[in-house]
Amino acid sequence: MSTQFATAVRLACAAVLLAVLGAPAAAAAPPLRISAASEEILQSLVATAGGQGAEWVSRQFLGTPYGADTLVGSATVPEQLVVELQRVDCFTYADYVEALKRAQTRDQFIDGLADVRYRDGVVSFANRRHFFTDWAASAPAVATDITTAVSPAAIRTTKHLNRSDSGELYLPGLPVVERDIAYIPSGDVDAEALGRLRTGDYVGAYARDGGLDVTHVGIVVDTPDGPVFRNASSLGGQARVVDTPLLDYVATVPGIVVLRAVV
Repeated sequence: MSTQFATAVRLACAAVLLAVLGAPAAAAAPPLRISAASEEILQSLVATAGGQGAEWVSRQFLGTPYGADTLVGSATVPEQLVVELQRVDCFTYADYVEALKRAQTRDQFIDGLADVRYRDGVVSFANRRHFFTDWAASAPAVATDITTAVSPAAIRTTKHLNRSDSGELYLPGLPVVERDIAYIPSGDVDAEALGRLRTGDYVGAYARDGGLDVTHVGIVVDTPDGPVFRNASSLGGQARVVDTPLLDYVATVPGIVVLRAVV
């Protein structure tokens, strides 16, 4: 992404409308932003994704160009529920894979995307899961944090998410959230830990900055040649969704945080 913060947290949300003209109050569908090209990709994916798991769904994006800042909105700019399938960053890629796993129709995908990206499926800046560990910490959970179960060497540390080590807020308008984060130091990601991972687990690169939980996210996929880290890479020479040997990637980061989807 274009900044460290954009790499670590999502940069978009959507406004919520309420039906009020005499009828019982109910949440209206959030504003949806989807291009004709993305609509075509979505229709093709949902036509074949029913019953498919994380490996198949995530594989459909291999080679998709990396694209930063695809989401729309901020604390002061009206938000839309963005579906941008022609280019993805690490977090939007994870969002789309997880939503597609849950969907057999276009509408189910749209609803699933809202549920994955926002607490209670309510599309708003305050409800958006801005941080990777929000998937586990914000109810209803999208995933379970299994980091400590993957390795007894996992370390717990207290973070103040949204406040950088320099004292600035990453996301003005949102509170600072104190959260205990568990991570496995890279040197402790051994064969035993790898054996506890499953295809479809989400791995985040632990952030040294006290205001972030991770700086990058990808999906574990087991292959005959060993586990790979399937991710939307922004690295020069890649800039697309790629498979990287998991241990090769782990060696480049301080440690990992592991989440397992509940669906």
